[in-house]
Amino acid sequence: MSVKTYKFKVEMTCESCANAVKRCLTKAFGDQLKQVDTDVATQAVVVHLDNSGQQFTDDQVLEAVKKSGKTVTRVD
Repeated sequence: MSVKTYKFKVEMTCESCANAVKRCLTKAFGDQLKQVDTDVATQAVVVHLDNSGQQFTDDQVLEAVKKSGKTVTRVD
């Protein structure tokens, strides 16, 4: 299994915001979503996707996070 990590800064003010991001990612990627780490204090979101099947681009993951309605910035 090949897991790729994507990092973002997301304007989250509470755990409900973090859960909204997680729901959007789960809906977009289903079983290929291996883990989502959120930290409301630092506004960090780290997404771990199984890329051994379908390959996802940074933009695809960014768009999935944006569906939460939060302001999102990619972190290198």
